[in-house]
This record gives sequence, structure tokens and C-alpha cells, in this order.
Amino acid sequence: MLRRVNGTTLIIAGLVTTVGALAFPVWTYADRSGTGQDQLNAGTVATQWGPLSATDRDFLVKVRLAGLWELPAGQQAIERAPTQAIRDAGDHLVVGHADLDRRARDVAGKLGVQLPNQPNDLQQGWLRELSAASGQEYERKFANLLRNAHGKVFSLVAQVRHTTRNALIRQLATDANQTVLDHITMLEATGKVDFDAIADEAAGGLTASPTGPPPPDGNLPAAPQAVEPGAPGQLTSVPSPGAGEPGPVNTDRPEPSLSP
Repeated sequence: MLRRVNGTTLIIAGLVTTVGALAFPVWTYADRSGTGQDQLNAGTVATQWGPLSATDRDFLVKVRLAGLWELPAGQQAIERAPTQAIRDAGDHLVVGHADLDRRARDVAGKLGVQLPNQPNDLQQGWLRELSAASGQEYERKFANLLRNAHGKVFSLVAQVRHTTRNALIRQLATDANQTVLDHITMLEATGKVDFDAIADEAAGGLTASPTGPPPPDGNLPAAPQAVEPGAPGQLTSVPSPGAGEPGPVNTDRPEPSLSP
């Protein structure tokens, strides 16, 4: 009888161990090798300003690289561009990237991140393209090469500003956001940016079907109804007053007094 009880106990213990072994990977899946969380942890180091991830370090390098080619491109535009709009854009590039580069080098020094000292091969190719162009071709190349580059780094700035846990990187991303948007605005003000080409290039990298409302049929939709505050935690739609009709009365506001 004792032998039978011991055997049953061993079977139950074996089943519990098996179930636990099967469940353990599920409980720890977020930290398993190959997952996003595992990659984040593996590429992150601790600093006094907060964790520094691989994406943070890549951001620092890209800010530095942007300055290494856009500063000389801006200086060249100031000297060579035939129109004031291109020269103005070049001036914004020089001023903005000189300041942003100084900030990036300061942050990199504090965080121990090594930065490049020359543009990469692609950027050097862009500089050669600009040097070989003149007149209208130069203006077109300048506006589109730089607008495209700024648009791509703009998305990285947003990602880093959203996700970084490092205070120095967060502040640099805030500064970079303002600088990059200013440069985009100035480049578009030249009137030379080919927005169709930018959209076509971006569409080439899409892997999913677009979502959203269906295309309009040519008829203008009705204006959305105004939304007025209702009870706490509740949204109440209130139609806009028609012609000659009084609007909603705010019963919470005290009546005006004529007394001095």
C-alpha cells in the first residue's frame, strides 16, 4: 500500500514539474533572446542621466553626421546659390547645425559615445553632386537632397524623443526637432521641393495597405457638429445653432449685476 502511494506521489510530482517547465518560457517570454525587450536590454547601458540605449547612440551619430555634410552644403549655398530663397535656406542650415553639432558633441562626451569626424560615403556623394551642379539644377538638387534627408531624420528624432529614458538624449532630441523642422520649412519655402518624388520614394518602402476614410466622391461632407463639455468624463455633442436661433445657454455662469 505504501509503495502504491509513493508511486502516485512521484507521478503527481512529475506532472507538476512538466507543467512548470512548459509554463516557464511563457512567463519569461518578454526577456527571452531575440525579443524586442531582450534586444533593448542587451544594447542599453546605465548612466547618471538614465539608461542609454543603442537607438539613443545611433541618434547621436546621425545628428553628428547630419552636421558634417549639411554645414558645408549650407555654406556652399550661401556662396553659390543664384536666388535669395536658397541662400536663406543655406544660412539656416549653417546656423542650426553649428549649434546642434556643438550640443551633440557635448552630450556624446558626457555619455562616452564616439562620433564620426567625416560624412559617410552617401553624404560625400551628395556633396559632390552639389559641387558639380549649377544654376537651376543646383537649386533643385540642393532643395531636394536636403529636404529628403531632413524628412528621414525627422522620424528618428520623433522616435527617440518618444522612447528615450536618458535626460540628455531627450533634451537633444527636443533641440533637434526644432532645428530640423525649421530647416524643412526653409527648404520648402524655396519652391523647388518635389513632393511627388518624396511621396513615391516613401511609398516604395510600404508593406501594408493604407487605412483611413475612403476617397471623397467630389461632394463636400457636412461640417462636423460642435462638441460641448457635458458631465465629467462624458462627451456630449451639441448641434450648432441655426440662423436666428439662440445658442446653448450656460446656466453655470452667474447673471451680470448692474450694481456698482
